Amino acid sequence: MRPRTTDWSLALATGAAFATGLWTLTTGQVEGWWVFALHGATGYLTFLLLIPKLVRVRNRLLPGIRSPRAWAGLATTALALLTLVCGIAWVSGGGIVVLGYNLLNWHILFGLVLTVLLSAHMVVRAKPLRTEDRSRRQALRAGAFALGAALIWPLQERLIGTLGLPGAQRRFTGSREVASFSGNGFPIVSWMADRPAPLDVATWRLRVTGLVSESFAVSHDELDARDELTATLDCTGGFYTTQHWRGTRVGALLDRAGVLPEARWVRFVSVTGYRWSLPLEQARETLIAVRVGGEPLSHGHGAPARLVAPGERGFVWVKWLALIDVRAEPDPAQLVAINVSGFVASDDVGG
Repeated sequence: MRPRTTDWSLALATGAAFATGLWTLTTGQVEGWWVFALHGATGYLTFLLLIPKLVRVRNRLLPGIRSPRAWAGLATTALALLTLVCGIAWVSGGGIVVLGYNLLNWHILFGLVLTVLLSAHMVVRAKPLRTEDRSRRQALRAGAFALGAALIWPLQERLIGTLGLPGAQRRFTGSREVASFSGNGFPIVSWMADRPAPLDVATWRLRVTGLVSESFAVSHDELDARDELTATLDCTGGFYTTQHWRGTRVGALLDRAGVLPEARWVRFVSVTGYRWSLPLEQARETLIAVRVGGEPLSHGHGAPARLVAPGERGFVWVKWLALIDVRAEPDPAQLVAINVSGFVASDDVGG
């Protein structure tokens, strides 16, 4: 392809890989497997487009190694390769941990930095496409690269299975099974600064409020009902675990409160200020769990109670619940709240 066509195709491929990567973090239903396939294909497309790019600039990149521009180019190339290598190694079953982070964590980190650097590069140096850069021939060549990348992903999956690599046993999300049906034996993970002191089960209460006929609060013992659910917690950190959960269906709590006609969403809020919203009908099918595998929830796993939301990734399964808030719309600040929770007090959980 022509230089400008290559550059813009490379930028678009990287942007698509970044966007689909973010999308995978919120996809937990099996029907969403294609999002992960698309992410893999756009990653390979970025790699394929790097080849003509590097061939074109190699004669001026290495001789000018002392220039800041050359170093920036080398750093961006290295980040792109590291991102790809970490991703491939992870899905193949690689178990390397560096500085406490696994290959999936490094794949995400390198991808974020790469996207920022490439975006800055395009703002400073990108040149607009000319007529000859938008020709039918250029479009066909770009399409050939995209087709090649789309074919590599299923070949990768077939190869991993044929060779019997550990990655063949991963879930469609890329997560690996850990300590299923072990009660509290699965890994303890928390987001950012979410590390509250253990809560007193005897005095703790879960409030149900918002667009309801009657607000009320329930104790731990009241929630320790016979509602049971077998569900898979799939953490974006790279593991999944399937457990038997016990507690009270959210639908039962909402029926007791009397949901008003204008209600559409339910917000679940932690004592740390962490919160997430689910559509009303989906929320009805979730569980407020106080036990896992017949054991009382441990503090690290969200005691006295946590949300169990089948089909959602682990970050939606709010721990240390304090509030169920019925709303007309989702919480617009929840994306901010989950990144500052634990650092600041929340007005939502008082009273």
